[in-house]
Amino acid sequence: MNPDLKLDENFWNERYKANETGWDLGQVSPPLKAYIDQLENKDLRILIPGCGNSYEAEYLLEKGFKNITVIDIAPEPVNRLRTKFQSDPNIKILLGDFFTHKAEYDLILEQTFFCALDPKLRENYVEAMKSLLVKGGKLVGVLFNKQFGLQRPPFGGTDAEYRLLFGEGFEFKTFEPCYNSFPKRAESEVFIILGKK
Repeated sequence: MNPDLKLDENFWNERYKANETGWDLGQVSPPLKAYIDQLENKDLRILIPGCGNSYEAEYLLEKGFKNITVIDIAPEPVNRLRTKFQSDPNIKILLGDFFTHKAEYDLILEQTFFCALDPKLRENYVEAMKSLLVKGGKLVGVLFNKQFGLQRPPFGGTDAEYRLLFGEGFEFKTFEPCYNSFPKRAESEVFIILGKK
């Protein structure tokens, strides 16, 4: 990573202000939509970290889920979401640092948060996920299964790296190439369902 690059609140906030959000699909990620569609328990406590514009949260609300929390470090998307969902009691919108967040969740949805973090934070990411999930809780989403060779986000990874990183604290329920990726991301993602041990 470029040592002069600080992936902090200001970095991400400026991207949203300038509409430099190439990672934003403008819709629910198809793999997460398919996963949400088969969930039956509408009372699951769900977290979406690094939520951005959070199409997934909007979709969860449309489907009747009642206990959604989203968190982002950048004020711009958080303020937009607070305006958009101001009268909905089923969603909590937090401005803050995921790594200091304290709560308990049944399900955490991963959508372009992991790849936005400085790779040095990956072990911290795993530890934070373990502390936020209840026993048997699930981390579900997509990870890039390719190396980008960039000095800035997105940061990729490999199958072997992920297995090593998550192997100690999580059971790999699903870990396979993503068959229903957004077209621009076809053949570059793995779909994960990781259960906290």
